[in-house]
Amino acid sequence: QVRLVESGGGLVQPGGSLRLSCAASGTSSMIFRLYVMGWYRQAPGKQRELVATISRGGDTNYEDSVKGRFTISRDNAKNTAYLQMNSLTPEDTAVYYCNANFRSDYWGQGTQVTVSS
Repeated sequence: QVRLVESGGGLVQPGGSLRLSCAASGTSSMIFRLYVMGWYRQAPGKQRELVATISRGGDTNYEDSVKGRFTISRDNAKNTAYLQMNSLTPEDTAVYYCNANFRSDYWGQGTQVTVSS
């Protein structure tokens, strides 16, 4: 069973940066590279929304509000996906979830990101 663990969240001031990590266990590197990895977020009172995805080939896709500020990447040798978040605003405050998709959907427990002065 694949297990995803997010880390790197926290409290940051507007304009600051954070780097989220998503470590996958219970799978080999050979299989991990087949997953489409994604980051989602859910703000209080709102539905969960897609933030960014990265395909097995490295193609990326971003939600419009984060384009140019967030970068998704993956290190298949480490079974880890990342989300570099720059120029953060209070509107980015949410719980961020990692997703892995290959035949099945897997989710992490989430990591809180709070952008506030």
